[in-house]
Amino acid sequence: MANHNQSKTMSNDEIQISWDYHNGTRHPNGIFLIRPHSFDSSQRPYPYKVYKDVKSIPLPVEKYTTLSALKSISELIDEEVLGNNTVPDLQTIGRILYFSGGITKTVNFAGMGGFDFRAASCTGALYHIEIYMICGDIVGLEAGVYHFDPKEMNLNQLRKGDYRDALVNATANDPDVKHAPVILAYTDIITKNSVKYRTREYRHAFWDCGTIISNTLAMCNAHKLKSKVILGFIDDTVNTLLDLNQEKEISLALVPIGRGNSATVEEKQKEVKNLDLPTEILSNYNYDDSEITKIHQASSFDSPEQIISWRSKYSLIESDEKHHPSNEIVLDSVTEIKLEAIPIETTIIKRGSTRKFSNESISLQQLSAILYNSTRGIDMDHLQKYENTLVDLYVIVNAVDNLKTGIYHYDQKRNILEVLKEGNFRNEASHLGLDQSLPGDGSVCIFFMSNLGEILDKLGNRGYRATQLEASIMGGKCYLAAYSQKIGATGLTFYDDEVTEFFSPHSRNKNAMFMIVLGKKALKSTK
Repeated sequence: MANHNQSKTMSNDEIQISWDYHNGTRHPNGIFLIRPHSFDSSQRPYPYKVYKDVKSIPLPVEKYTTLSALKSISELIDEEVLGNNTVPDLQTIGRILYFSGGITKTVNFAGMGGFDFRAASCTGALYHIEIYMICGDIVGLEAGVYHFDPKEMNLNQLRKGDYRDALVNATANDPDVKHAPVILAYTDIITKNSVKYRTREYRHAFWDCGTIISNTLAMCNAHKLKSKVILGFIDDTVNTLLDLNQEKEISLALVPIGRGNSATVEEKQKEVKNLDLPTEILSNYNYDDSEITKIHQASSFDSPEQIISWRSKYSLIESDEKHHPSNEIVLDSVTEIKLEAIPIETTIIKRGSTRKFSNESISLQQLSAILYNSTRGIDMDHLQKYENTLVDLYVIVNAVDNLKTGIYHYDQKRNILEVLKEGNFRNEASHLGLDQSLPGDGSVCIFFMSNLGEILDKLGNRGYRATQLEASIMGGKCYLAAYSQKIGATGLTFYDDEVTEFFSPHSRNKNAMFMIVLGKKALKSTK
């Protein structure tokens, strides 16, 4: 593999597990992807987790307001302005959950009947990410542990009582978790996605979780509720609290929401045991992937000390050498003065994954709004500061008014496009996107890349989860920003090493984490 960072970690057997997984799942010749495999879409797993014999609470949802999409995507909630008592009620929780993972449209396909699409994109539309809620008493709902059922728009009560203290302990006394009246937990039913994508599923787990979380963060911002993404937690504790089948399901991330009504942490935490609540079969496909198990176990935490150490390591990551080429384009950060302000809910309802682009240009203002608002920072526990990031953006411009075609690096802090090379790269874009036509037909291709060697050296295997999730949250924000400008978007997979080579020498130490294509949708043929 053409990666100059790997040699730095070769002597570390533990971190080598992440390299083995990443290299083994790279396209086109990753060793874990060369096994013969076929997938029949008519045999896709049932996309809902169904509990038997549990109490269900209907969720009220008022689906439309006039809350701004671009502001919801980019703004950071100022705690000092809001104060210490921002507790959502059940109505607000229903809106956050619906616009994170609810059913936004049902399409009838020949031979398949009605097909439910949800608020956030998902690889293969297999919907393997589940959302749980742990809360104290809030208006309209008693304290408990709940599972979100998007099919029926219910909360399934798994435990009665306030269990937030278990999460405070599991996150090494994280202050945002401690003071949050509501915490959402995101989990993965592995075999629902590995049925199609096999070992690459573990990448998809964080991709699909991230696009959902981007919706969650936007909805929290729209409701003036503080939120934060927490990746530092003791895995077994969270899995047990949520009563997961630990052979088939894993916890991915936590998002504490609001402030006030704090958890009471007792010196002696009450024991949390598995409930073994009966459910319908999680998946009709029982392929167990040992490589996914290996990377997940290697990146798991089992003590508060590990979490505290991990959270302190970001400052050790060195910034890449600054490139200040003479050819730079300063972008406009003004968003809704010049662009139509579309509500976040309308944006999410209309969002989809574009299946055919028109080759037409988008405006430079639209591209500027998407790049700027998608990259204002993500509040994550390991980043320490909102503006910090593990992710760099590289851009292929095929058709943008008043911007030359070519390849660029986007400097997030300076809001500048650095010109790497001018020219027409539609054919190269299609090739990099796994030889699909979409990247060549779209107006812009964005690759989210990370210095994986540096991240693993400093953050360990948990850093692999962190960079995949951060890139996908940023990609999810791009989805929303694009649809807020009435243009299409789609996420795609890619030829890993060739992406690095294509943007080199600027990207020589970086690995592709996520890819999204933007552009105007092609009109349907009337023939």
